[in-house]
Amino acid sequence: MIPGLPKKQKGAAAIEFALVFVIFFAVLYGLVSYSLPMLMMQSFNAASAEGVRQGAQVDPVASGSSYATLLKSTATAAAAQRLQWIPSALSFNASTDISATYTGGVLTVSIRYPSSRLRNVLPFLVLPGIGTVPNLPANLTASASMQF
Repeated sequence: MIPGLPKKQKGAAAIEFALVFVIFFAVLYGLVSYSLPMLMMQSFNAASAEGVRQGAQVDPVASGSSYATLLKSTATAAAAQRLQWIPSALSFNASTDISATYTGGVLTVSIRYPSSRLRNVLPFLVLPGIGTVPNLPANLTASASMQF
């Protein structure tokens, strides 16, 4: 038979567990809560790059004077098409969150998503001694550029 803990030690294990639990919980919650913003950032980078690639297929001779407009709309539509998988609960609006500019022969596709919209599906926790989890910037942004 294995003897139990001395009577003076029984409460120490509970106190140690309570202190260590906060750290373990923060690591686990951080792993889960950072996965969605990381997935969205990867998707934003891929979508902006795809928008620029699709813009390169626009023929400047055939489109004439509306080349810049057609270039921007093609790039924006391609980026929006790549982001159709985003659920409506995340409040992603392609018409306001995606922008394309064509200045000086450079096409830039930018995606700007306020991270406050993530609070609809992902609670942000304030853990003692650690702070806000996940600690995100005000906006998740991605952009890609190509010079023509």
